Amino acid sequence: MKKNMAFVALGLATTLLLAGCASGQDSSSVSAQDATIEIGSLYEPQNLSNFGGGGQGVTEAFNGNVYEGLYQLTDDGSVQPLLAKSNTVSENGLVYTFTLQDGVIFHSGKALTSTDVKGSIEAVLADDSQSARKSSFGAITSIETPDDSTVVVTLAERSISFVYNLSYIWIINADATDLETTEDGTGPYTLDEWKRGSALSLIRFDDYWADPAANEKAVFNYFTDATALSNALLTGEVDIVTSVQSPDALSQFIDNADYVVNDGDSTTKEILVFNDRIAPFDNVDVRKAIYSAIDTKKLLNSIWGDYGTLIGSMVPPTDPWYEDLTQVNPYDPELSKTLLASGGQPNGFEFTLDTPSYDPHPIVAEFLKSELAKVGVTVNINTISSDEWYTKVYKTQDFTATLQEHVNDRDVVWYGNPDFYWGYDNPQVSTWVAEAEAAITTDEQTAKLKQVNEQIAQDAASVWLYLYPQIVVASSDVKGYPVNGLNSQFFVYDIVTN
Repeated sequence: MKKNMAFVALGLATTLLLAGCASGQDSSSVSAQDATIEIGSLYEPQNLSNFGGGGQGVTEAFNGNVYEGLYQLTDDGSVQPLLAKSNTVSENGLVYTFTLQDGVIFHSGKALTSTDVKGSIEAVLADDSQSARKSSFGAITSIETPDDSTVVVTLAERSISFVYNLSYIWIINADATDLETTEDGTGPYTLDEWKRGSALSLIRFDDYWADPAANEKAVFNYFTDATALSNALLTGEVDIVTSVQSPDALSQFIDNADYVVNDGDSTTKEILVFNDRIAPFDNVDVRKAIYSAIDTKKLLNSIWGDYGTLIGSMVPPTDPWYEDLTQVNPYDPELSKTLLASGGQPNGFEFTLDTPSYDPHPIVAEFLKSELAKVGVTVNINTISSDEWYTKVYKTQDFTATLQEHVNDRDVVWYGNPDFYWGYDNPQVSTWVAEAEAAITTDEQTAKLKQVNEQIAQDAASVWLYLYPQIVVASSDVKGYPVNGLNSQFFVYDIVTN
């Protein structure tokens, strides 16, 4: 981000290299920019809360723009201090003391205090929290606020990812209410207007505590069709597309001087998720049979052409514990039939695939149906909305199999949680995940999580179909936008037009 703050050294090794904040544009350039940046996206928020099921869309629009954390995951994958001016860690690695930045105010005008930080962390940990990162903070035993600018967090055990995980927690005014339709953050923008089904606009916050946004207004325009999204860029309706989902349209932008095509690093995995709790997917051989029946290379090529990456586990190449495990469950229909027989399904079986209605899931579902039919497995496609998916699949776990894109990096640890929606339960994996988090060095953490990668691949806990490409396309006169989109975030505060 563009804030001029000093590097903060941590007394405990963390999962990521902590880097100082890069400076942004000079103040004269910033003050002269009164442009409105029109952004095209397929991911409209479900609501505006990061612990109330707001989904990928609210992260894209609000993270770093409207809300800020003590720390921020940057577009290059490093972690930098944000609302935390400094911190210290006790010798045993269990007590973190954070000092807050001076002069920070919420959009409502209230000054930021340690009470707000405490309340924000507790909101993620609450019983009714829907945050996917909730389990990441299970080691917290107490949060104390000795004064307005100091927060002391005590852990029951070492958590090497603690600072990294804090980048997921938005600091929210503890007095704010109705956070699903309104906001009260500390970021460089405030919410201007949300027209459901159409657009969400942000406007520059004049009392922002650090360097102001380089543009006056940013508007996220929402589309339900990937082709329509690309057409909006071609016609000038939008200036930039956060993530192209219609590869066929790329030919219109490649080698076109009016546009820039950026092929960044993605953390978004397209996954065929089994409910591992129930038959027949509680059987490892059946899961492996399904995996080996699917030509993932053909699938990736049919959707993305030369873009995207095949992966054999939950870990993308940008994670430190990545390994190429694509051959653990090779494409081999004859092997698939053998595994079906050994898994008690010699004549195949039938199951329902709950499929989100937006691209590319319907196309992927039809491909899977065709592939699995070749080995005697019948797929019934049940198309559902994002809201239905959240309620039916994620919340109540009422499904047999589903498709979903998982956007986060470092999320292999969710396979260590048997209560997660896919229900994978391997006690050894859970132990390794716990040991990785309690590691003192990153080398120890990496070694444990490589064991996790290898085991979930051997167990075919899910089918990791492919890693999305991260294709950001923009008009050539637009500068300063992120290209990697880690965890679906899309910082807009540095975007300018010539």
